[in-house]
Amino acid sequence: MHMTRLLACILGTTAIMTVSAYAQDCKPKHEFTTVEKGYITVGAVTFAPFSYIDSSGNVQGVDADILTEIAKMECLELKTLPTDAAAGIQTVVSGRADVSTGAWYRTKERTRVVNLSAPLYLDQMALFSKEGLTEVSTLEGKTVGSVQGNLWVADLQKVFGENLKLYPTAVAMHQDLVAGRLSAAFDGYSTGMSAIKQGTLNGIQVKVMDADERIAASREAGQGTFPMSKKNDAFSAAIDADIAELHKSGKIAEILVKHGLEATAAETGEPRLIE
Repeated sequence: MHMTRLLACILGTTAIMTVSAYAQDCKPKHEFTTVEKGYITVGAVTFAPFSYIDSSGNVQGVDADILTEIAKMECLELKTLPTDAAAGIQTVVSGRADVSTGAWYRTKERTRVVNLSAPLYLDQMALFSKEGLTEVSTLEGKTVGSVQGNLWVADLQKVFGENLKLYPTAVAMHQDLVAGRLSAAFDGYSTGMSAIKQGTLNGIQVKVMDADERIAASREAGQGTFPMSKKNDAFSAAIDADIAELHKSGKIAEILVKHGLEATAAETGEPRLIE
């Protein structure tokens, strides 16, 4: 055999043995099956900074970092299945993905079709303004904005009435705020920090708003979760146990700070469902 070819064969065998040895040394914390053996397949929805796809086609962000830690604990790797928001949960229901990422809220409606993991973090309600306001009472009688479909819209409508302007997208709302057509805007803290990072909220401060008894979401923020298959309870139980360990170690708080969010968002409280 040619020496180069012989060396290649030896090196190749060594590489295979190294991978095999690593697999034998790694002991998963739990036993369960996944869509594809050796992987946690992720139905990745783009919603920065929680979930987005990098130039290599891999999921990144807060959710991805948490799943990476879980994968290490379970001797698995992540496999990315990019999808849009409308199909995110369906990738799990159809059995194409083990979990979906994208800051999904724990809602009662979603429990009908998927298991929801233990809370990961709070998606805190925030006030966007040039002055750095935190109190709703300072804005009464002024024109404010929010995005259609947000949890707090119905409550804001009761407080502000016709002075509340609703937008189809956060981008459109941010543009009006920067231009001075709004006194302030209400959105998720994470959305604001992502916009600041992208340079689309120049001159605007994003502050977690003070709790207001009239606005439920300011008192109890939505809890982020991983939607998972109802057909794989062993997987769901393992993920919940791993999440509990990551909370206890402070790793989830560390991940949030890494992505420009508040460490306090890891203080989720007891699991709850939005009706």
